[in-house]
This record gives sequence, C-alpha cells and structure tokens, in this order.
Amino acid sequence: MGMEKRQKFDGYAAKYDEWFMKNENLFISELRLFKKVLGDIEGKKLLSVGCGSGLFESYIDTANIEGIEPSEDMGRIAGKRGVNVICYGLIEEVDLPEEEYDIIYFNGSSSYMEDLPPVYEKCLRALKSGGRLILLDVPKESAFGFMYLLGKSLNTYDHEYLEGTMPELPYPLALACSGVWHTTEEKISVLKSLGVQKFEFYQTLVKNPLYTNEEPEDVIEGYKSGGYVAIIAEK
Repeated sequence: MGMEKRQKFDGYAAKYDEWFMKNENLFISELRLFKKVLGDIEGKKLLSVGCGSGLFESYIDTANIEGIEPSEDMGRIAGKRGVNVICYGLIEEVDLPEEEYDIIYFNGSSSYMEDLPPVYEKCLRALKSGGRLILLDVPKESAFGFMYLLGKSLNTYDHEYLEGTMPELPYPLALACSGVWHTTEEKISVLKSLGVQKFEFYQTLVKNPLYTNEEPEDVIEGYKSGGYVAIIAEK
C-alpha cells in the first residue's frame, strides 16, 4: 500500500506540468490564489506537503520553502526549482519538529490522502503559535470535483453523457482516478475537531470547467462557489 501510494505520480511529472501550461489561464487563476493565501513569506519558514514538481513555487521565492514529496519524479524537479525537498516519502511517515514552521501548506495534496485528521494534527503541532495551515484543493462538491468523480467512475472522459460539457484538455484521467477527494466542509470539520477556531476562505475557478481557461479569474472570498478553494487555519 505504501509503495503504491508513493508511486502515484511517478511517470506523470511531465504530463502534470504540461497540463497546467496548456491550460494557462486556469493556471494563472490558481497561482493568484496560491500567492494571495501565502501572503508575504519573507523571513518565514514554510513547508509544502506534497510539493509535487514545485511548479507553483517556481513563481515565488523558494529560499525558505521545504518540501515533502512521495514521488521522486516530481520531487527531483521541485529541487531544481529551488524547493528544499527534505523527504521523498509520505507525510504520514515523517516526524516533524514541533513549533518549527510559520506556514505549512497543501497545494492540492489533501485530495490524495484518505485519513486527514492525523496528518493535519501533525502539521498543527509543527506550526509556531499564530502559524497558518493552508489547504488549497479542488473541493469534492465543486463542478471540477464532479467531473473528476465521473471520469473516475466511468474510467474515461470520452462518454456520451459528458459530450459538450468537458474542457478541451481535462486533468489527466490517471491522476483524477487516484484522487480521494474531500469536501471543504469535511476539512473544516476536521480542523475544528483539532481545536482550530480562526479561519479564512478564498476561492477561484468559479466558472464552469468548460469555460475556466478562457481568461484568468480574480480571487474572491468564501468557499461555496469555487473549483479551487483555500482554507487558512490559524493555530
């Protein structure tokens, strides 16, 4: 099970980056959300859980960003982009020092984890007082979430039921199929059960997936409309 998870993104690093580059306006929308919720990171210590290929990080200062990444394919590219990959493995298997980081963030990686409470609890312990745990994700309940779940259940996007509804270049099916997908409310509930009381929410990709790559979208507050949503939980 561990090795199967570890290899989930192996062999897909190039395809992952290529998809974002071909869906450039969608990427710009997500990057705007990423930059907005991280805020001013100068002098702060950050940890990216599931840093992937470091694509988003390549657009910001990576000097103080550490990363954990199960896929060596992805992690090697992230290292070349300036992320200090401290572990090729699963967050569940990593011992994090307590009160070490100002910001710990999951940029899409919660969607590939089945059991969220112990992972979030570990990260909250590793945050300094007043630090922020930031979760950016495609919500299960969003149009994108429905699209990926349909693709996963049909094992194809090329189905008569989906005709005329799909974006030109949908997210690689193998990656959609390997996702677990969680609702925003589920993640909020987990965080509240761990004692978090201060939250902020931001979102983007409010248009239907068919139209999201037409032009970049602005970041708006809230979480009930977006195809990509950020939860900021303060310790």
